[in-house]
Amino acid sequence: MALIVQKYGGTSVGSVERIKAVAQRVIDTSKAGNSVVVVVSAMGKTTDGLVKLANEISTNPSRREMDMLLSTGEQVSIALLSMALQEMGQSAISLTGAQVGIVTEAHHTRARILRIETERLSRHLEEGKVVVVAGFQGITSVAELEITTLGRGGSDTSAVALAAALRADFCEIYTDVPGILTADPRLVPDAQLMTEITSDEMLELASLGAKVLHPRAVEIARNYGVPLIVRSSWTDEPGTKVVSPAYQARSLEGLELVKAVDAVEFDTDQAKVGLLRVPDRPGVAARLFGEIAHQDLDVDLIIQSIHEGNSNDIAFTVSKNVVKKAEAVAAAIAPVLRSHPSPAPDEAEVMVDDQIAKVSIAGAGMIGRPGIAAEMFATLAEAEINILMISTSEVKVSCVVEAGQCDRAISALCKTFDVNTSPAWINRKVVTQENTIEHPLPPVRGVALDLNQARIAIRHIPDRPGMAARLFKQLASKNISVDMIIQSQRCRIIDGLPRRDIAFTVAQGDAETAKATLQEVVTEWGCGEIVVDYAIAKVSAVGTGMEGQPGVAAQMFEALAKNQINIQMIATSEIKLSCVVAQDQGAIALQTIHNAFGLAGNQKIQVPA
Repeated sequence: MALIVQKYGGTSVGSVERIKAVAQRVIDTSKAGNSVVVVVSAMGKTTDGLVKLANEISTNPSRREMDMLLSTGEQVSIALLSMALQEMGQSAISLTGAQVGIVTEAHHTRARILRIETERLSRHLEEGKVVVVAGFQGITSVAELEITTLGRGGSDTSAVALAAALRADFCEIYTDVPGILTADPRLVPDAQLMTEITSDEMLELASLGAKVLHPRAVEIARNYGVPLIVRSSWTDEPGTKVVSPAYQARSLEGLELVKAVDAVEFDTDQAKVGLLRVPDRPGVAARLFGEIAHQDLDVDLIIQSIHEGNSNDIAFTVSKNVVKKAEAVAAAIAPVLRSHPSPAPDEAEVMVDDQIAKVSIAGAGMIGRPGIAAEMFATLAEAEINILMISTSEVKVSCVVEAGQCDRAISALCKTFDVNTSPAWINRKVVTQENTIEHPLPPVRGVALDLNQARIAIRHIPDRPGMAARLFKQLASKNISVDMIIQSQRCRIIDGLPRRDIAFTVAQGDAETAKATLQEVVTEWGCGEIVVDYAIAKVSAVGTGMEGQPGVAAQMFEALAKNQINIQMIATSEIKLSCVVAQDQGAIALQTIHNAFGLAGNQKIQVPA
């Protein structure tokens, strides 16, 4: 007999008819000989209605009272579903987060789960009852009984956390689409269903705005080896399996606060090629990386900084044994991009550095935990190590440093994050509870669009250790998560000091707070202005099959260039390519990239209203 945790979202329980349909599905699962825990969200638009009511009463309602209010939505759902199950002859009991024993931090409206007291829940399961649990909520402690909510995606988080605490055989997330799709079907009608996806890929897609699963839920599944399946509430199709690494025993204390960093990785076989002052127009990146792909050169990190005037800098890393070929490609393209035959101070030029190394911290939920990247930068600064390039993702933050400082960087990072080192990840094999996935994998599994980010650029920051650390620590202190971070390759001497630009993206709602938070630091350093741009979109391609397959980046850049979509920023990791484009071109960019990688199919995915 299996123990199964099922989660149903608001649309799945949005009416009496739908609640009855969910009850029948739960009964069918139970009759198959399984123990079942059901986690439900508030009905339909209930939460939105409660928020509207609060705003009609108060222009600035307290977080505590909002938690008291919003937690009632799930209580309605669990009571009705429990009644429906009982009416159909299935023994059932509804429990709030407090009654289950979901204990959280004391952070109202955005609490993380610390632990789950499973005794009562287990007792009801042993009695043969289906336990219906209110998602999205918990309490601060048994003594205080302060109700908290988990924030956006909280019911997903509740379900996977319960599955981890109970060591459930698997967790099923029921939603209004048939599983994980190659893109949002509302924007890409020919998006196709994936039968399975790795947890790392899912983490990236979830953090990029794919709304089927919340990143926190995927993070728990990855950390605790929870088998996760995403299915439709309306059909019996098998859905998509999210494949996590094999289960390794971890403490369930501090469930959502387990170490974000699992390992420190390094790669000393790296060289950097920079193409400075390239024209800021569509097609430049496509031309450069198209030729690099034609030479069968595998590229690791790619960074394109924000424009300065009418030009950008593009830098990329390759293995040392092919750096001469990569330099030759860049040197051949540079003259074509110039206005004059010979290099001038404001014309494109090539810069090569083969005395570098890449150091990385690897784990889960990097972007969703403000302060992890800042802690890495601060550690390097304290060791007097300057950062030459930065790459961020949900599963890894990487910094390029001088080769001679690599050992010192590794030692300092291992001490800070209390982990051991690992070599660069070469063996592309994921061992799971049931199977092993090996190459060949398609280079891109899915694409995502995020229209809710803003870009903040700070000009002329002093180029010395500690600058990035100070900036991002300030943002972390305000609980602001940073996504893409780009440090310009171009260095200017101003007032006798070398200076660079740094640009990064944050959620639009955090942009003004971020600007105000950093203003004091920027003034103290004598930097240039802070510029906020809301009219951007970030489009990304994700796939564990990218590594070791030359030409993936070129394919993406070429597709955008053919549609006259200018790339404003580029940032990459081992399994993700992200480009910032104009906001009004975001949807077209998404569709273009989806088609470019052959992800489209013939079947149209219908999303219920």
